[in-house]
Amino acid sequence: MNQHNISLVQESFRKLVPRAGQVGLMFYGRLFEIFPEVRPMFAADIGPQSRKLVQMLALVVNGLDKLDTILPAVKELARRHKGYGVVEAHYKAVGQTLIWTLRRGLGDDFTLEVERAWSEAFGVLSGVMIAAANEPLSA
Repeated sequence: MNQHNISLVQESFRKLVPRAGQVGLMFYGRLFEIFPEVRPMFAADIGPQSRKLVQMLALVVNGLDKLDTILPAVKELARRHKGYGVVEAHYKAVGQTLIWTLRRGLGDDFTLEVERAWSEAFGVLSGVMIAAANEPLSA
């Protein structure tokens, strides 16, 4: 990712921080609406998970300009998710839901340029996660 796209992602995310709780709940509401098959993977009370989502997004977004420092955590997250039953197809569902959530959360600030920057960031990170989840377990 180039610095301009990283800045677009970081600046747009900062605009969502005041509504972080709503953003997390909006994300999961939409995810379960369009991909109901993933609902059983989550606790009945999605509140704590929605807060974890926003915290993880903050960690990743703030670390985009120093990817090498966040990649170990991203890879470990992928390995944990595999244990929960996450498969490669779920990443596409999450990406679509994330873009939908950002579009609603940012309104007019979610320009085509911002969308492309977020899509690139998600593509890079989901690629790393998919690769990590597919690595053989070490003995």
